[in-house]
Amino acid sequence: MSKVVIVGGGFGGLMAAKALKGSEDDITLIDKTNYHLFQPLLYQVATAALSPGDIALPIRAVFRKYKNVSVILDEVISINKADKKVILKDSETEFDYLVIATGARHSYFGNDQWEANAPGLKTLSDALLIRGRILTSLEKAERETDISKRKKYLTYVIIGGGPTGVEMAGAIAEIVKKSLMRDFRNIEASDTKIYLIEAMPRVLTNYPEKLSIKAQNDLATMGVELELNTKVTDVNSAGVKTEKGFIEAANVVWGAGNSVSPMLQSLNTKLDRAGRVHVKNDLSIKEAPNIFVIGDAALSFDEKGNPLPGIAPVAIQQGKYVGRIIKNKISSDQRKAFHYIDKGNLATIGRAKAVADIHGLKLSGFIAWTAWCFIHIFFLIGFRNRFRVMAEWAWYYLTFRHGIRLIVGRPDDTKD
Repeated sequence: MSKVVIVGGGFGGLMAAKALKGSEDDITLIDKTNYHLFQPLLYQVATAALSPGDIALPIRAVFRKYKNVSVILDEVISINKADKKVILKDSETEFDYLVIATGARHSYFGNDQWEANAPGLKTLSDALLIRGRILTSLEKAERETDISKRKKYLTYVIIGGGPTGVEMAGAIAEIVKKSLMRDFRNIEASDTKIYLIEAMPRVLTNYPEKLSIKAQNDLATMGVELELNTKVTDVNSAGVKTEKGFIEAANVVWGAGNSVSPMLQSLNTKLDRAGRVHVKNDLSIKEAPNIFVIGDAALSFDEKGNPLPGIAPVAIQQGKYVGRIIKNKISSDQRKAFHYIDKGNLATIGRAKAVADIHGLKLSGFIAWTAWCFIHIFFLIGFRNRFRVMAEWAWYYLTFRHGIRLIVGRPDDTKD
């Protein structure tokens, strides 16, 4: 019987543990939160379309029937390769096999002071903070009689034109320009300004140019102003400064970069500039074939030498692959290289608006949006409440009303 330690309760960690079902191994899964989070739908919590419970599930509930899986709520500080120990904040644990699936956080490219005014979107706390700021800003705008002072509360800036930025921009455009405005008396949809800032010439640069242009046109139709080829030089409590000028705004969302846990440095192995671990083709590290790094924390490549993207399907497939290696005790010299099966890319822009690139098939509009819905609900989430989430979406699609419009948290969670 081997002692297997899995760090991280995201898709990679969960799938690795599930792949070990029925084995005689003693499995310990460690995460600093007690829930598994479906990150692709975080923006819908941030924009009041879904509640946190719709996209999160307690990890213990997932493994209730797995007798060989123990769950620890703690934070990993470092890894001792020589002694095969995982050092935690409050304790330590030994391992025969180690799977690191810690995911990623947002990166401010050396400007961490920007985070206070431009939160990213990686956790439920992030989503609730952004939701609170959006809703509180609308309340402040409703009370403000000075039109010039009201402007900043109705200005929204999203930094980064990747899938997160595009989805946030589209969702904010829908709630502040359509669904929520009916509940206010003193502000109008025409008063709102939504900016999407991207340093590159177009949004969704990992998508074919045709779909990227389609996404840009959809966003423009929804009232989002695109600031392309534009670099951000500062973010403060008053707004966002770019190379082209200053945008006064009380609501800023960061979606421009990712960084991984500094804990990975304790592996004393090769890292890339973003801190990701260079892994071998079996997803283990060069110095230790019993230590695997998967998901956003790993730098791995496809057969053409292209880095694999930091998306859920990659983490899911890698978790299953590593779990099978450990379960079958496959030695390093007998392991087949990990092969990622690309199921395509999808990004939603708004109600019945999305783009999809699936095996060369380029889709947009309602068809792409429908595909996005079904893939996210039925193929990725796998939660008991997935039908409830679908019902929420159906209700919103038919009525254009968001139901989760609660402001929670401390008063200082929103900027004055």
